[in-house]
Amino acid sequence: MIVAIAQINPIIADVDGNRAKIIGSIDEARKLDADLIVFPKMATIGYPPMDLLENRKLIADNLLSIEKIAAHCQDIAAIIGYVDHVSENGLEIFNSAAFIAEGKIVSSHHAYNLPSYDVFDEPRFFTPATSLKTVKLKGTNIGITIGGDIWDDQPEEYFYIPKRRIPIDPVATLVNKGIDILVNLSAEPYCKGGNTVKWRMMSSIAKKNSVPLLYVNQVGGNDSLIFDGGSFLLNKRGEFISMAKSFEEDLLLVNTDSPETPITPCENTLEDIRRALVLGIRDYLNKCGFTDAVIGLSGGIDSALTAALAVEALGPEHVLGITMPSLYSSPGSVDDSIDLARSLGIRIHTIPISGLFDDFKKTLADIFEGQPEDVTEENIQARIRGTLLMSISNKFGNILLTTGNKSEIATGYCTLYGDMAGGLAVLSDLPKTLVYSLSKHINREKEIIPVATIEKVPSAELRYNQKDQDSLPPYDLLDGILECYLEKRMSAEEIIQLGFASDVVEDILHKVNISEFKRIQAAPGLKITSKAFGTGRRIPIVKKYRP
Repeated sequence: MIVAIAQINPIIADVDGNRAKIIGSIDEARKLDADLIVFPKMATIGYPPMDLLENRKLIADNLLSIEKIAAHCQDIAAIIGYVDHVSENGLEIFNSAAFIAEGKIVSSHHAYNLPSYDVFDEPRFFTPATSLKTVKLKGTNIGITIGGDIWDDQPEEYFYIPKRRIPIDPVATLVNKGIDILVNLSAEPYCKGGNTVKWRMMSSIAKKNSVPLLYVNQVGGNDSLIFDGGSFLLNKRGEFISMAKSFEEDLLLVNTDSPETPITPCENTLEDIRRALVLGIRDYLNKCGFTDAVIGLSGGIDSALTAALAVEALGPEHVLGITMPSLYSSPGSVDDSIDLARSLGIRIHTIPISGLFDDFKKTLADIFEGQPEDVTEENIQARIRGTLLMSISNKFGNILLTTGNKSEIATGYCTLYGDMAGGLAVLSDLPKTLVYSLSKHINREKEIIPVATIEKVPSAELRYNQKDQDSLPPYDLLDGILECYLEKRMSAEEIIQLGFASDVVEDILHKVNISEFKRIQAAPGLKITSKAFGTGRRIPIVKKYRP
């Protein structure tokens, strides 16, 4: 049987646009003599629609769309993710897959295991399946699973998400029905290191059950989430036979009866992160209706990396750099920003802020009388810069990209309404050590980010001779502790037992916990790690908690 795997990039709630994309893929697959075409989960609406699922019109539009798609499926069968519903006893909706043949929906298959960890919250909306059934096409018995259905019964060493006890194993249930191939419709976001885990798990499933496995994943950026595609076919021995492209749309044609030549997928961590961030920037702007971005260039590595990624995503003609020196700015900061702009081919403007800063201090002189200068004056400079950048964004209709990294945002080493102002936080899930590594990776073939920028000592330059390490531990130490606390969910005691100094650990964790009020007001950020600041980490602002 010839199967086309349609790895598409939908726009959430763009039912008409998504239908056109689906039908275009069907037409292309038909020309390639495919017997079956398979799409990701919720392809008609895009994933994740979150509380848009509370709108009955969206559900109705999606149901009408799947009927129109079905009518288009002549001489080819399809399995397409959509949202089904019943309304006899109040509206119930299901995360479903439609099996379509001969121009009609033959059967609907609902997701059984609804994920509710990290960014996933499907039990909030969907009713789980009560039964599982197979379909037959050209003598092939097909088992259809959706998303988390296939993530339940896994070897513990591969399992990195919370395990839930559910009454049945959807995979085992379908295998017992005598399936010839297992299909999984997915929308699994990119996560650093996550593909290696996923590949091992999927291989284990195919091998354990002695059944080929076809996995189709969504691709593209939707808000904070970046879906990397990478759809694939495994044989019954758990070997990879075919794999779609990563981080771009693809139509992969596979023949389930052809001779098999196994391939070995592998993650290239830095390159994958680069591609993920570029895709995330491009889709966030394009899907929100923006064409251009503005970035405050400080001469530091964070703004340089943000600019380099934005140029790759949008093109140099669509990126504007603004440098805003103050009396505390070193000459190298402006020079390095100009060198970066020249290297990237972007426009750059310089707006000195020393006069504005003096005006602010004069305006506040009476009420601040007798008070020594402190972090307040530092923050005024950051807020002046934020105001100028947002003014430029408003005037020209471009989006301001913020440049703060995860290490800073985690510890509150950032200014609310200052450097945190903007529409998208590109590096907010990249620890500072990863910022350095990715910058060097971008420079692997030629110098794009000035070496002077990479090598200089990090500084906010908001007072004389200021260095980040005046307020924070060395970044390799800081990032190690943050990873333990945020991603591995370790307590302070457990982190200290690893050899970190107790006073340092307690100080860092205190900074993380008192900075929640800042993060909840921050721009959305692109998710790269297993635990980002965003919808997958919901922490109360008001709390009394000792980690």
